[in-house]
Amino acid sequence: MILHRYFARRFTWTFLATLGGFFLLMVLVDLVEQLRRYGGDAPFGDVLQLSLLNLPGGLYGIMPLIMVLATLAMFLGLSRSSEMVVTRAAGRSALRALSAPLVVTALIGAITVGVFNPIVAATSKEFETREATLRSGAPSVLSISGNGLWLRQGNDSSQTVIRANGTNLDGTELAGVTFITFTPEGGPTRRIEAAFARLTPGAWDLIDAKAWPLDGTGVAEARATTHSSLRVPSTLTADEIRDSFGDPSSIPIWELPAFIDRLEVAGFSATRHEVWFQMELALPAFLVAMVLIGAGFTMRHQRGGRTGVMVLSAILICFALFFLRNFAQILGENGQIPALLAAWAPPLAAIGGSLGLLLHLEDG
Repeated sequence: MILHRYFARRFTWTFLATLGGFFLLMVLVDLVEQLRRYGGDAPFGDVLQLSLLNLPGGLYGIMPLIMVLATLAMFLGLSRSSEMVVTRAAGRSALRALSAPLVVTALIGAITVGVFNPIVAATSKEFETREATLRSGAPSVLSISGNGLWLRQGNDSSQTVIRANGTNLDGTELAGVTFITFTPEGGPTRRIEAAFARLTPGAWDLIDAKAWPLDGTGVAEARATTHSSLRVPSTLTADEIRDSFGDPSSIPIWELPAFIDRLEVAGFSATRHEVWFQMELALPAFLVAMVLIGAGFTMRHQRGGRTGVMVLSAILICFALFFLRNFAQILGENGQIPALLAAWAPPLAAIGGSLGLLLHLEDG
């Protein structure tokens, strides 16, 4: 038990040190990049906040790399100090020596998904909002709630809020739609209700529409007009609409199942979000696979030039597994394979292969 606590503490501190190193490096790199983009248009404080908001998402994305580097650093240190040799001479097998780091890894993975994921989602959304404001001053936003689909478009002269009861898969055709246009000061100027709306280049084409002027100069209903077809200018494109709701990483994992349900009720395809949800659930298993791969190449006593070859082999295999995981995610998002298979097959296969390697090295 004392040995397990020692390995767990050693692995935890190695992981935190590696995470801190990447934290400092990414802060400096991202700060330079944001200064290059917005240094002439925004104060340094705003640019620094932008970099700090972008940092959690960057760290979250490279968490598997941090984990494997921490594993390599720990076991190389144990091998060079002959602690692993003493441990195995005392009758501890490789798998028993690995049990404590694996438990720590599973806990880190659970904390990463359950706690760090919502933080990343919140900071990523705030980063996108601030970046879009610095770029254009008026970002377009789409959201899906229990009351239907909500979309916003705008420019420097006006803002329009769009609500629809339903839509097609890419959000370019809306049913039961309402348009409310506001001035930059926030006052409404016009309301339009239509049975159907289709997005075309530069405008929404409305069918069976009724428009009410809301400028406050008379009774709106008395001045309302009906149109069999009506064209409303728009700065939106189909890609912008898809991008507005298409990034699952901007949604906390605890809210993702309900969001998937709302997507399906609104008429959108939720395959991409379902795959992302399963990928997040499988992240602890993927981190465990990283640790097993790193340990499989560095737990034995290292001699001479073999150390570099072993470390390079472990890193290359981890990169190959990371590529395989992303490839499986793409196949899942395209509907080529089920979401469960896309998310869980790579980490489980890596865990099985790594355990086989460790057992081979242990028993010969």
